[in-house]
Amino acid sequence: MRVLLVEDDDRLAAALTTALQRHAIVVRRVARATDALRLAGDADFVLLDLGLPDMDGVDLLRRLRRVSTVPVIVLTARSEERDVLRGLRSGADDYLVKPFRTSELLARMEAVVRRGTRPLPRTDQVVTVGDVRIDLAARQVSVAGEPVTLTRREFEVLAMLARQPGVVRSREEILDEVWGDPLLSASRSLDVHVAGLRAKTGRPGLVETLRGTGYRLGVS
Repeated sequence: MRVLLVEDDDRLAAALTTALQRHAIVVRRVARATDALRLAGDADFVLLDLGLPDMDGVDLLRRLRRVSTVPVIVLTARSEERDVLRGLRSGADDYLVKPFRTSELLARMEAVVRRGTRPLPRTDQVVTVGDVRIDLAARQVSVAGEPVTLTRREFEVLAMLARQPGVVRSREEILDEVWGDPLLSASRSLDVHVAGLRAKTGRPGLVETLRGTGYRLGVS
């Protein structure tokens, strides 16, 4: 097995590399998120620390999940329930709090492998709903051929729903991914942005509200 270890602590990385190599695991270690994104495609498994110098590990995980199904276990000192939920909701297959035993890590890696491969991420870069065209790569939206100007967060809310049309996303999921804080669920921030999307596109049915559940991409 080829493991990509994303860890900026040199001493921990060296110790973990030695321990994994004893089990015939080939380890490649990087300390920066940019290198992890570049090399993840050659790995069978990713072990990811969240405290990286150039990018938060959760943001790295989200970017990785847009293009890869490689199994990922988060290894971190962040033990709050809020952090665990963010890691798992962002695409981690498991979450292990430091310090941990190598035997436990190996057992969790084996369990993830047994569960099999997750579905491939959606590859469509343009999503069309009626006369609304959402270009995810270019971050552009048009209605009946006319461009619509959205704020950054308005677009990110719409893009999150457009990547999985028909799938209901909870308020907490959206607030976590777009605002980086699921605890904002008590605020009206998300409601204001959804109202902005409906008003600017002139398509009130584009974002459907499911009371008590969340939102999904609807019909225009």
